[in-house]
Amino acid sequence: MRIQVNGRPRDVSATTLDALLRELGYEDQKVGTALNQEFVRDKDREKTQLQEGDAVEIVTPRQGG
Repeated sequence: MRIQVNGRPRDVSATTLDALLRELGYEDQKVGTALNQEFVRDKDREKTQLQEGDAVEIVTPRQGG
């Protein structure tokens, strides 16, 4: 299916947000996620379904000041 990930179009096979993170190589990282501009808690990712045209944001924490 075709979705937007961090503003870029991507073709993915994942059907849940959790599966998308694994597909993109984020499974071992702490990240923040949003689906269509709505924050998704890590415990809800497994049940969060993706649909054609969805917009996903994946944010990694950074240190600095």
